[in-house]
Amino acid sequence: MKIRSYELFTVPPRWLFLKVETDEGLVGWGEPVIEGKAATVKAAVIEMMETLIGRDPLEIEGIWNELYRSGFYRGGPILMSAISGIDQALWDIKGKYYGAPVHELLGGRARDRIKIYSWVGGDRPADVGEASLELKNQGITAVKMNATEELQYIDSYGKVDMVLERVDSIRRSCGRDFGIGIDFHGRVHKPMAKVLAKELEQFRPMFIEEPVLPENNENLRDIAMHTAIPIATGERMFSKWQFKTLLRDGYADIIQPDLSHAGGITECKKIMSMAEAFDVAAAPHCPLGPIALASCLQVDATCHNAIIQEQSLGIHYNKGNDILDYIKDPSVFEYTDGHVKIPDGPGLGIEINEDYVRERSHIGHNWKNPVWRHADGSIAEW
Repeated sequence: MKIRSYELFTVPPRWLFLKVETDEGLVGWGEPVIEGKAATVKAAVIEMMETLIGRDPLEIEGIWNELYRSGFYRGGPILMSAISGIDQALWDIKGKYYGAPVHELLGGRARDRIKIYSWVGGDRPADVGEASLELKNQGITAVKMNATEELQYIDSYGKVDMVLERVDSIRRSCGRDFGIGIDFHGRVHKPMAKVLAKELEQFRPMFIEEPVLPENNENLRDIAMHTAIPIATGERMFSKWQFKTLLRDGYADIIQPDLSHAGGITECKKIMSMAEAFDVAAAPHCPLGPIALASCLQVDATCHNAIIQEQSLGIHYNKGNDILDYIKDPSVFEYTDGHVKIPDGPGLGIEINEDYVRERSHIGHNWKNPVWRHADGSIAEW
């Protein structure tokens, strides 16, 4: 069996889909994208896929290593996202070739289902208590929210109080056992991160996420010494080599590799298993589309340390289309008691509605994240 052709589809709200077809008629789908840089990743995928025509799609490990190691310049968000989507598509083909879900090819399931969480509050969090209660009434048992808006290196305690009020509204609305993840989103610098982490302990959140930017991960040590809240990070880390340093230093409690950014199924399975050896949990990042989510669930199924899965249904970025729009059987992602079952169909376990993908690709998107500024005119972290 050989790779015969490929196509790329830029679809709303902000996704890029890859279709890979073989000479035996098998088709695999991947989701190679960096939010806000879809066109750039698309160019990288084209460069890589041109070298794979005529190759055996079942040789995933060899292809992965060739795509990564044959380039003198390697790694980073663009190249690794391109590899990620290609890798997902090849695993989808391989599962369909053998008539088995990807998790069976990775060693079989360690679980039948996994807990999920939903987003509340948007970029500038507001009304999170009411929104969380609505989700709880729909069967969701955990949410994640952005902690803050813009925050300077040293900022006012009034902004801290606003964070506390919002988190308190969720706790009061949804009860003591409802899960709350608090995403600092890299918007917070070390001085204020220490203040926030200590103040938030009273609400017993599941975790605080990216309390500092990943390029400042050495500061996690100081933050960890100020709080008992589990620290999560990793959505902007792109290889096992970056995670190696994080795990060795020992200040992250939950890693969050993104299966569309950090090398796909092949690499993220290794990253999550590596974390298990350090007694660190995994909660893959996934504010993206159905192919990315299906890939996450296939790997979650096989990793003992996978604890919860992000998913983008209803997320504030999904304007015009949502994840269920592009698959033929939306029930594959139905949740019960705050959990979703592991898809057990062949490959990634989902069937893409190709006609609809083609239709929406004529609309496409040019999504960009907002540019924020502080009151003094300087750039703020979004």
